[in-house]
Amino acid sequence: MKFVRNKKTIVVGIVLFALITFLAWRLIRPMNVFVVSEAFERPVSTAGMPPSLQSLSANGCAGCHREFYEEWSKSIHSQAWTDPYFQVDWAFDGKPQICKNCHIPLDRQQEYKVVGFKDQDKWQPILEPNPEFDAQLQHEGVTCAACHLRNGKILGPYGSGSTAHPVEKLANPNEVCFKCHVVGGDRWDTFLRFPPCGTVAEIRNTPGATKDTPPVAANGAVGRETVGPGNATPDCVQCHMPLAERPLVAGGQVRTVRKHLWRGGHDPEMVKQGLDAALREAPTSSPDKRSFTLTLTNAGAAHYLPTGTPDRQLTASIRLVDRNGAVLREDHHVLKRSILWRPFIVDLRDTRLPRWQPRVFQFDVDPRRDPTAVAVEAQVQYHLLDEDRRRRIGYENKEPIAYDVFRDRIALNREKTN
Repeated sequence: MKFVRNKKTIVVGIVLFALITFLAWRLIRPMNVFVVSEAFERPVSTAGMPPSLQSLSANGCAGCHREFYEEWSKSIHSQAWTDPYFQVDWAFDGKPQICKNCHIPLDRQQEYKVVGFKDQDKWQPILEPNPEFDAQLQHEGVTCAACHLRNGKILGPYGSGSTAHPVEKLANPNEVCFKCHVVGGDRWDTFLRFPPCGTVAEIRNTPGATKDTPPVAANGAVGRETVGPGNATPDCVQCHMPLAERPLVAGGQVRTVRKHLWRGGHDPEMVKQGLDAALREAPTSSPDKRSFTLTLTNAGAAHYLPTGTPDRQLTASIRLVDRNGAVLREDHHVLKRSILWRPFIVDLRDTRLPRWQPRVFQFDVDPRRDPTAVAVEAQVQYHLLDEDRRRRIGYENKEPIAYDVFRDRIALNREKTN
């Protein structure tokens, strides 16, 4: 009997030791937050570049496609590599090679070429010096060829037999976006159901929404425009590359084309287009109290608002102020993803705005308790970066990392709503 008890004790001890060792490893191991798929395990190959192209630089494209170039040059895509926040954040995370494949996607933009992998997960590439490395091209980030060059062919929305360079028609322009903006993988030890850049997973998994819920069209495509009959692929370009009537090249035929803006969280006007916000006085049952509501609705984005990295968030504040603007009382709400990163990546709570599901915040006022109050104010801000994360990585921002997307005020001397 004693032998049996000792045996059980040894087995339990071994199991506990193995469990503690496993959890300790999960706490200190390098964190792989997504599955490295074949789509972006290597940079875009520029081998077999059309001989008519003198350069892969956007400057070379500007000679014929000036308007597109000017839009790109002001976009975040052109700053994908030089953006100071990315550089600080990337260094803090140990400069993973895989990040380069989206921030400088062309093989000639990278100092080293990937010739294989040391691990099955493909997070440890085998690198060799790249004799075709172009330092100037590297600074162009997501440059024209990153989206329009594949397998030695130029891709575009219209096919062409142009002598300058033949163009192969894109079957679905959104496929270019998916390469970097839809990082998936349902593996237990990665991001589970939510990829770092959200979007498609959020569109397909919005609680209570169906394919017919605006702004998703009846055929499953996002927005009012559609990709094609029966195509259920989310339509990134509909919002982020609005339509324009103009020639593709100077002096050419006027066509329906896309602007190369890719406006998103860095553009306050773009965020405002996606958010409906209203501060109103609400009826109350008590004659001695007044009630106000701030209603926020994601009315313009098929994905959650905000989307992107978990650092992005909305904050909503409702405050009671006196005649000098001093805050007497305030309610503050944060709309974000809260994530447990170690020992396992778990989505703990998500308070962001799914599409067409209003979020209402109520704020009650008792004039007898606050006799000096003169108004109720509401403020909604979009945050590009969580302040705790900014301090942790040591990022000293020169540009604001938060901005207003809504402000309103209701004076208390107005007649009460019944």
